[in-house]
Amino acid sequence: MKKLIKKFEDAMCAAAFAEKGEFETAKKIFKGRETVLLTLTGKETDGKSFKYALNICKRISAGLEILFIARSDNAVHLLEQIKNELKKEDIVYEIVEGSGCIKKAIINHTEKRGDIQFVIIDSSDSLDIECKKDEGTLSDAWEKLKCPLVLVSRAAMPSTA
Repeated sequence: MKKLIKKFEDAMCAAAFAEKGEFETAKKIFKGRETVLLTLTGKETDGKSFKYALNICKRISAGLEILFIARSDNAVHLLEQIKNELKKEDIVYEIVEGSGCIKKAIINHTEKRGDIQFVIIDSSDSLDIECKKDEGTLSDAWEKLKCPLVLVSRAAMPSTA
């Protein structure tokens, strides 16, 4: 019941800011104080990363931002499924278009944001997609990240030899 009352109070507060034309403030209030950033890369493990992000959002009552970098038909289809699931779970979300080097896009997006609690992505090899060698090493890039990075990968299947 407390959760429902809190959501109602946040909605009323956001509406007051929206009436005054302060839409960004209204969006932040309505979204909640904490946000999880999910990066979709177009790999098949994006679905698993989403499930992980969804569980975290439910546990800490956070909103979800989706940094959508992939452009394949499969990625677009997965994004539609994700949006439907988020609506069912009543989780506030926002989709942000990104392009180019994934690690650079993540750092640029999180640079001035104190509300992002976690960045979730499918695996470490995805982080180098479309990155140039002169953009530094992975460890150099993550020194600039101001929140934890969670790498989700598919577990190796046991061998049946």
